[in-house]
Amino acid sequence: MRNSDARPQFEGGGGSSARPMRAVDRGGFVDRHGLWDEAAFAAAGQMRRVMDEVGIEMVRFAFVDQHGILRGKTMTRDAVPGVLRSGLTAPSSLLLKDTSGKSVFDVFSVDTGVAVPGLGGAGDIVMVPDPATFRVVPWARRTAWILCDLYFPDGRPVPLCPRQILRTQTARLAEAGYELTAGAELEFHVFRLPDVPLDAGRLNAPGAPGLAPAVTPTSTGAQLLHEEGLDSLDELVQILHDGLRGVDLPIRSIEMEFGPSQLEITLAPDGPLETADNVVLARSAIRQLCRRHGYHATFMSRPAGTQTASTGWHLHQSLRSLATGRPAFPAERGDGTLSEIGMGYLAGLLEHALAATAFATPTVNGYKRYLPYSLAPDAVVWGLDNKGAMVRVVGIAGDPNTRLENRSGEPAANPYLYLASQIISGLDGITCRLDPGLPTENPYAPGAQRLPRSLAEALDAFEADEAFRSALGGDVVAWYTTIKRAEFARYLAYVSDWEQREYFGLL
Repeated sequence: MRNSDARPQFEGGGGSSARPMRAVDRGGFVDRHGLWDEAAFAAAGQMRRVMDEVGIEMVRFAFVDQHGILRGKTMTRDAVPGVLRSGLTAPSSLLLKDTSGKSVFDVFSVDTGVAVPGLGGAGDIVMVPDPATFRVVPWARRTAWILCDLYFPDGRPVPLCPRQILRTQTARLAEAGYELTAGAELEFHVFRLPDVPLDAGRLNAPGAPGLAPAVTPTSTGAQLLHEEGLDSLDELVQILHDGLRGVDLPIRSIEMEFGPSQLEITLAPDGPLETADNVVLARSAIRQLCRRHGYHATFMSRPAGTQTASTGWHLHQSLRSLATGRPAFPAERGDGTLSEIGMGYLAGLLEHALAATAFATPTVNGYKRYLPYSLAPDAVVWGLDNKGAMVRVVGIAGDPNTRLENRSGEPAANPYLYLASQIISGLDGITCRLDPGLPTENPYAPGAQRLPRSLAEALDAFEADEAFRSALGGDVVAWYTTIKRAEFARYLAYVSDWEQREYFGLL
């Protein structure tokens, strides 16, 4: 019996290049520009069958913007075949805004100020679904989720699309003969959300976000990995476990962290694109699940009232040789932990740490985390199984699981750009045969180069780094720094509560 996606042999339905695409689907944007490979066509056919089997009526088509935020549209079941055939349009201006939704560039001009043709006039870009990312959303009835890549209407990839940026850097790594495996530890805060109606004070405007919601703590803090503390949040733990597993995310653990209201999840390691997809979906899933059950989850690194322990994103990474299939990081003998390739990659992470911080810690708030003795790094150093160092080396000689753990990132980082920054840095270290020097025995000792003290410092380093400019292109560097500098300028212009308390009554 033939399903609705199969084609007769005379229509090209057999052989190694069989595509589950109906005749009516041919000639669409995806087919015309050759944007899917055989695996994508097969995944699209499987997606249709799953939608039939579980009764999906709405699909959320989303892309990830420059800030790591999901943007997109929810389409009805009847509209899905057309979206799979020809994509879905969205305003190009979404790529030209800061975190408040304020346009940083002249979005209605033909020349927006970004040296990328096709962004003028707030015209359309095309969201092309990646069928391999299709997931059923268990907390929303009859709803599914799928991630998209961005293209111009003439079929060109949008070079500012974070998924495209990571794909490009992954391809560069493959050309050098290596494949990255990445694992994520994401810390976050969950607060109780009182049942207070939305009022005018919380309404947003571009450049002027409304007030944050009022919240109360969920745990007392200061007891790392406290089993009874986690048990006291069992309702929340069950919600998160069931939701994340239900949306097919590879969650490995849910842990009680050190700070009040602070939790952590770990995800199973995978390839860079898969890991980035998993992180962005996990963050959105956690926030949606919590909101539906009277909680507020935030991946902001240091919310007000959480000074004892900021949250971070610890990014584990290792390389595998494409030629041999073997891990590339472990030393073969007992005279060290890392191989020459591993040492070069590590040296690259250190050499370009200041520039990479613009991607690893892209918010003003994240820099309040870089403090000594704070369970976070504040200097560009590496250590052997030392959790105060920026890069922690885990493993022993001959251990196939030997890896590097970069502890400098914040959980709000755009996962595609964070991972791209690691590939750019590590690959340059390998290519240039850089030396990381000796491991630290005291990561908070004075004398080592400090991580940037502000987003502005990180952007200066990013803009000046030739390895990043060469890998990303000057247009991408200029686009990103312009957006983030505008965000930082708004921060500097704001009169804070600290300034009011410090000076208003005294001077």
